[in-house]
Amino acid sequence: MPDTCTPEESLDTQPMLPRVHYLTKPLSHIGAWTHYFRNAEIPVLAITARAIEELRAMEDDVDANMLTPIIQADPLMTLKLLARVASLRRPGSNTETESVTTSLVLMGISPFFRHFDKFITVEDWLADQPEAMQGLQVLLNRAERAGQFALGFAVHRGDTDATIIHQAAFLNDFADMMVWLHAPTLAIQIRDAQSADSTLRSSVIQKEVLGIEMNDLRQALMKLWHLPELLVNISDDRHAAHPSVQCVVLAARLARHTAADWENAAVPDDIEDISRLLNASPRATLAFLHKIDHPVVEAAALTCSLQPPELSDPSAPTASTAD
Repeated sequence: MPDTCTPEESLDTQPMLPRVHYLTKPLSHIGAWTHYFRNAEIPVLAITARAIEELRAMEDDVDANMLTPIIQADPLMTLKLLARVASLRRPGSNTETESVTTSLVLMGISPFFRHFDKFITVEDWLADQPEAMQGLQVLLNRAERAGQFALGFAVHRGDTDATIIHQAAFLNDFADMMVWLHAPTLAIQIRDAQSADSTLRSSVIQKEVLGIEMNDLRQALMKLWHLPELLVNISDDRHAAHPSVQCVVLAARLARHTAADWENAAVPDDIEDISRLLNASPRATLAFLHKIDHPVVEAAALTCSLQPPELSDPSAPTASTAD
């Protein structure tokens, strides 16, 4: 901006950034945290906001299939949509609406644009918190890879809920994302403690810094926002024996352990557990994991086959997809 601009001219050309009040101390209990997040702002990625605004200009020609890839590439926008659609249902009513596409069809395109008429972006929200922006980006990258792994597991198993399993893994860290957005200094404390001690359990440091465990917050918020029941159940690792839940839990675990590289000491145990889920040898499983560890936009190719050849192992028994 030229130095000759007057203050009034500067105000006209500067973007209007949100007034953000971050939490700097933990709240007293899980109920206080869920109450705080009940109506808390959920910013979306700037690329998501721009893409939706471009489609808004041609609203009459837009359908759910055009909006879906934009929304489901952003876990925060996905969360906003699912919570909004859930709020439109009668209390206690059940629904088959689980995916982004079916949620858009239920809501309607024009109502979607009317309700989501203005966006606050993550980049603006954390404009004065570059360290938090970096921490959130790590989670976003991890969410994409977790969704990718879970989709691969589900497709190999021939699971009819592959889409919702992918979505559940993609949203697995949404509570952590909300803490990075609304309590960045606390999130940084957790990250730094784990960086200093790789043996430190996540639940222990979360309890110490936040007074709660993130899994409990995630479940409480899903129920508070009345998110689809299948999504809640799949995302609850307390139902760990169910294969669909294993797809989500193991995908999220592997994405976390391989965020930097594949040398983490926990990876061999992850591979053993995943190989049992997929009924394949650890060697074939590792090859399959490397094969599907690529950008989510390429994941559509997985749906072309329910039995990826990378898991073929002549020495192993015939794989079964039975639960």
